[in-house]
Amino acid sequence: MLRLFGLSLAIMVSIRAADLPGAKEWPQFRGPGSTGVADDPALPDKWSQTENIAWKTAIPGVGWSSPIIWGDRIFVTTVISSAEVEKPKKGLYFGGERKPPTDEHRYMVYAVDFATGKIMWEREAHRGVPGPRHLKNSYASETPVTDGERVYVYFGNVGLFCYDFSGKLLWSNAAKPMATRYGWGTASSPVLDRGRLYLVHDNDDHSYLEALDAKTGKTIWAVDRDEKTNWATPYIWEHDGKKEIVTPGTGRVRSYDLDGKLLWEFGGMSSISIPTPFSSHGLLYVSSGYVLDQVRPVYAVKPGAHGDITLAKDQTSSAAVAWYLPQGGPYNPSPLVYGDYYYTLFDQGFLTCHEAATGKQVYGKQRMDREAGAFTASPWAANGKIFLLSEDGDTFVVAAGPEYKLIGKNSLDEMCMATPAISRGSLVIRTASNLYRIAKQH
Repeated sequence: MLRLFGLSLAIMVSIRAADLPGAKEWPQFRGPGSTGVADDPALPDKWSQTENIAWKTAIPGVGWSSPIIWGDRIFVTTVISSAEVEKPKKGLYFGGERKPPTDEHRYMVYAVDFATGKIMWEREAHRGVPGPRHLKNSYASETPVTDGERVYVYFGNVGLFCYDFSGKLLWSNAAKPMATRYGWGTASSPVLDRGRLYLVHDNDDHSYLEALDAKTGKTIWAVDRDEKTNWATPYIWEHDGKKEIVTPGTGRVRSYDLDGKLLWEFGGMSSISIPTPFSSHGLLYVSSGYVLDQVRPVYAVKPGAHGDITLAKDQTSSAAVAWYLPQGGPYNPSPLVYGDYYYTLFDQGFLTCHEAATGKQVYGKQRMDREAGAFTASPWAANGKIFLLSEDGDTFVVAAGPEYKLIGKNSLDEMCMATPAISRGSLVIRTASNLYRIAKQH
């Protein structure tokens, strides 16, 4: 489970970069705008354990957070146990619940040199005995976020930590541990906008959305949520000169203004929400797809909605919803819009394609490889191609467009569940043990 923050010049740059494919910084989960799109002709589309590897750096511990990149630094988090850790199994399965460990764990932040892969600094944010988690989750599943001056690191049920780029701790907020569904743990990442951090705390004790001052860590406001545990990262949706905070949930998808006032909401999601919302073509895309649920929806929401916009039974569109698919949502990976098409990667290794503007099916489920394992990382797109990273460490390359065509497969032969980062002609992939920078080698 993967799953999956005033105003300085650097923050303005990161905000404007949201509309620029191939922007050189990758400040948050899925990059600028949370889209996973990074067109750049310098990017390689072929690699292996020996081909186009700029460097490979071992990262100790366990963590499925994504790396983020700004300037000459790559930031990544992990948690190191003082005892032997049970390795996760691949694929979807029951029985992943685990009792809390009894040994001490170290919650770590690493700054890695982009050019060389050398660790520039490491910091221990916290040390202690953690609560329970799912075997496939980690205690470092939340992806950090940066404004180019500071990096904000969140470990759910432990706290939020702010460092400058030299590794100095500027402030920290301890978190009160909350119970999660089945003891599966946490994963929702923080988001950042104009000097504010936004965090969704959805759990089985007390759920709420919180806005904090990024410079001081002080809470600006918090609103309670009638919601239980979820793992989806919120999304800042900008349209028509306005911004709103979209928060998927099992009970309701809700959107708030920047002061925490509820703008609109709707019901009809699956019982677990993990994928991150995003926007394109003037629409907001929200999905959830717990594999055991009959309803695994995708919604394309129009801007300007107000109040309860829940679709009536048998409705597939409305004044507020452009289109709806009752069984189109993935479980773990976030969907992708590239060009005019909306792509969905399902955990079992199938890919579908729909028109982004209308939801009309372009092609149905296509299996990439009968030998392919499960998929947890979200797909990304670059240079007319869609990239899909399996838990086996195989990246399948599919031609973008209305016809499904598998054109390549790149293997690292290491377990992968983290979504990669992309910057300046390089792809940064996190595996179970290592961090790779993949770039064309001349």
